[in-house]
Amino acid sequence: SHDGFLKLPEGVRDSARGTGTVEGTSEDTLCLPTPYHRPSGFQLAIPVASQTVGPVLAGLGLVRDALGGEGAMRRVFGCVLADNGTEFSDEGALAKMFGEAPGEAKLYYCDPNHAEQKGGCERNHSEIRKLLGIRFDRLARADCALVMSQVNSEPRGKLAWMAPSRVLRAAFGDDAARLLDALGIEGLPPDELDLTPACVER
Repeated sequence: SHDGFLKLPEGVRDSARGTGTVEGTSEDTLCLPTPYHRPSGFQLAIPVASQTVGPVLAGLGLVRDALGGEGAMRRVFGCVLADNGTEFSDEGALAKMFGEAPGEAKLYYCDPNHAEQKGGCERNHSEIRKLLGIRFDRLARADCALVMSQVNSEPRGKLAWMAPSRVLRAAFGDDAARLLDALGIEGLPPDELDLTPACVER
């Protein structure tokens, strides 16, 4: 529960990861699961066929496979705070996806209808919706890789003006490099940033 999450030590809460889903228009079936690394502000967006358990778990499976299996998922994701949407309702499968050991409580859920409890994850969702100015059903993985290269290359004041992708690489070394390379996310210099829908339209 979220109450259980709040009872964790502050350092564990601050280092927790979040995950949610970005929806498109009412006509779209495709959606974007969005694993989020809270300490660095780094976020992924992975297009999957629908906002249901199976496709969302398959999308998270791409992240696990990119990292090299459950051991790396466990290292990189640690404690996870998930949205309370039905796409995350298979608690056992989701916990296993993130590398939770038997009997270990490391997966927590936001309260129903309180996605804001994921904080920075939801703020990034607004940025993703702004950049993806096209129907989600038209998106390819390359479009999402492009957008997340932009979002994760923007320097942040809370990171001493470093970019989330740079902080993730510093924190997780080879694990981060494998993840970014497999999902096509690049670190962009400031003069190549275009945080407008034009970056996808081009």
